[in-house]
Formats: sequence, structure tokens, C-alpha cells
Amino acid sequence: MISRSEIIETNMMISEENLDVRTITMGISLMDCADSDIDKFNENIYTKIVKYAKNLVEVGDEIAKQFGVPVVNKRISVTPIAIAAAGCNTDSYVSVAKTLDKAAKECGVNFIGGFSALVQKGYTNSDKILIKSIPEALKVTERVCSSVNVGTSRNGLNMDAIKEMGNIIKETAELTKDQGSIGCAKLVVFCNAVEDNPFMAGAFHGLGESEAVINVGVSGPGVVKKALEEVRESDFETLCEVIKRTAFKITRVGQLVAQEAAKRLGVKFGIIDLSLAPTPAVGDSIGEIFQEMGLEQPGAPGTTAALAMLNDNVKKGGVMASSYVGGLSGAFIPVSEDHAMIKAAELGALTLEKLEAMTCVCSVGLDMIAIPGNTSAETISGIISDEAAIGMINNKTTAARLIPVIGKGVGEYVEFGGLLGYAPIISVNKFSCANFVRRGGRVPAPIHSFKN
Repeated sequence: MISRSEIIETNMMISEENLDVRTITMGISLMDCADSDIDKFNENIYTKIVKYAKNLVEVGDEIAKQFGVPVVNKRISVTPIAIAAAGCNTDSYVSVAKTLDKAAKECGVNFIGGFSALVQKGYTNSDKILIKSIPEALKVTERVCSSVNVGTSRNGLNMDAIKEMGNIIKETAELTKDQGSIGCAKLVVFCNAVEDNPFMAGAFHGLGESEAVINVGVSGPGVVKKALEEVRESDFETLCEVIKRTAFKITRVGQLVAQEAAKRLGVKFGIIDLSLAPTPAVGDSIGEIFQEMGLEQPGAPGTTAALAMLNDNVKKGGVMASSYVGGLSGAFIPVSEDHAMIKAAELGALTLEKLEAMTCVCSVGLDMIAIPGNTSAETISGIISDEAAIGMINNKTTAARLIPVIGKGVGEYVEFGGLLGYAPIISVNKFSCANFVRRGGRVPAPIHSFKN
């Protein structure tokens, strides 16, 4: 039973500390929609998505009203289109992206993920078509999100794909330059992508998943910060205990919402993602947690240690509060979506190199990083390769969501709006990695990947 004091405490978390369910994401398999006719395939996927998700927004709103817990986003993820559409006789999947966008609009969700390819070991013909279609697809749609997995700890890194993604990101930036190159904000390059991630832009419905599932992402940076304020002069052991207890409480809210949503929608409950996801709002910031821990600014010496401690104890606390924990689970550090991180970048406390170091211990990686529009494709590929190598060697998920903002340079700003926030353009290393990136081929998996 939940006690009266717990109810009061949870209400305070919601009303004063920005606790919310960040997303209810319905994953839908499109494997039975296959058809050689691209038009028929599009018809099939539209029908299936709307069939399963037509009540998703309504149910999310009903649960929010009934339980008093804000449910910020309702989203959909689907089978990677490079797999689901592999049987189509076509040389472009742009029409598929348009169909996904149409279905998302019909269901009322803000994003749909799964315009994706898994190329960690090599390309199929369908993978090539999907990747080639990304820039145009993100230009002509509003709600579609795309991801490409270029490496795993088991398979190594596909350097041909990493090289290509530098060009794809640049092309996407150019095609959406009239909107601050926002297309790149909907494109993620992964190493060790997970199949049950409810967060965008990297969500897709994995092949090992059920026909349809509900995955929920909870978020409460403000709740953690508030809890740490009560132990401001305490030692690290006390800090860790407070973070664990707080994560447990946050996750219990998500578990309740997830189970209720799955029941009302008639699909399986998948997982709770424990990730602390910030927003641009004051009081809802990972950067503020670092400051409460004793750092003058995010990026100061000690930031990586602070993030490691935060991530680990969020997982330790949250995993005891849910039947199934999955997704990415930890703490996100998207620069444009966190006002304290934005400020730190403005002051020079937070650099690209420091952010890369922090990704060794955070949930994802270089997330929502705005860089100069004249950054070369090879440099972008080099940054992706560094991030993917961290994931491969450390057997963790890493990703890069880099936004070369066409027409802007270091010290300028780009405004995305909403949860995507705004970001200062930060500098990148000026020295070339072109000859390294152009080698192509594959980087073999690390020796510790051989576990059979």
C-alpha cells in the first residue's frame, strides 16, 4: 500500500519539483506489413499504426488527469524501416517517411521513431536505400525521427557507415537550414543501440519485441536536486543514498502509469526507462544537480565523477521499483535541452572534449550539440567514431546527435523551440581527421567481446 505521506510527497514532487512522465511510447511491429509494392506497404503500415495507437494520446491524457501525474509526450516507435521495407521494389523510402508522419499526425503524437537502419557489421541494399533517404525524409516530415546503429561491442565499428553518416548529417543540415538545421536534431547515430528505448530521436521497435508494447520514460532532475539540497553538507555516501531513494520514488510513479497505460490500450507493458531527462525549464536540469553537488559549473573538474555517481545510483534505486527496467536508464546530458548546461557552454566551462569524457559514464552520448555549419563531414565522422569507440570498448550505449548549423559559427545561437530548447554553437577541434576517416572498412570488435 502507498502511505498518506508518500502521496503527499509525490504531489509535492509534481507541483514543485517538475516530476513528470516524460513519454509514453508505443512500440509497434511492422514485420507483417511487408509487400513488394511500396504503395501497398505504405497502406499497410499506416493502417496498423493507427489501429494500435489511435487511442494512445487519449489514454495518456486520461491517466494524467486521473492520477495527477503530468504525461508530457505520447510517441510511437516502429520496426526499423530498413528491415520492414526490405522487400519493397523501390530506390527511395521518402514515401515511407511521409506515411509515418501522416500516421503520427492522425494519432496525435509528437514524434514517431524507427526510420532506422542497423549497419554495425555491414549494409543490406535496404540499409543503403534508407540511409540515402534520410536527408530528404527529415526535410519533408515534421514528426519522423531517424537513427542508424554503426557499431556494437560484439561486432566492432562499421567505419564505412560512420564515414557516410558525416555526409548524411551535413546534407540534412543543408536541407533544413531555413529552420536552424533542425533535421539533425531528429537524427541519432548509435553504437550498441537498444531495442526498447522510449526516448526520441533514437527509439525503434526491436525485432525481439512483442507485437506491440508500452515503454515509459520517467524524468525528475528537479526532484533529485531538491533532495540533494537537504543534505548539502553531507558526504558522498549520504548523497548516494539520497539519490537511490529518490530514484525509487520517481520510478514507482512510472511503473503505475506504464501498467495502467498498457492495460487500457490492450498491449503488453514493456519497460520503464529510468533516465533523468532535463528540459530547458529552470529547476529541471542535470546541470543544476552538478552544482548542488558542489561544482561551480557543469564541466568543472569532478563533473565526470559526479555524473558517474548520479547515473549509478539512479539505476540502483530505480531498478528495485519496477518489474522491468530497460531502455537507456541513467542521466541524459543534452546541451540544448538543459539551461544550466547551456550556461556552462556559454562560459566555456563545458567543451566538446569534456562532454565526450562525460559520455563514458552517462546514458547516451553527445546529445543535441550545435557546432559550426562549416564543420566538415570528415570531422563529424571523426567525432562519431570517437563516441562509438567509447560505447564499443565499454560495452554501453553511446550516440551522437550533432547539429552543424548552416550559416552560423562559434558564439552564435540556434533556437529549436519546445523541449529541444536552444543552444550556443560550440567549437570543434580544428585539426583534420580526413585521412583517418577515409580508410573505411571495419574496426574489429574488442578482445573482451568474445564471451562464448
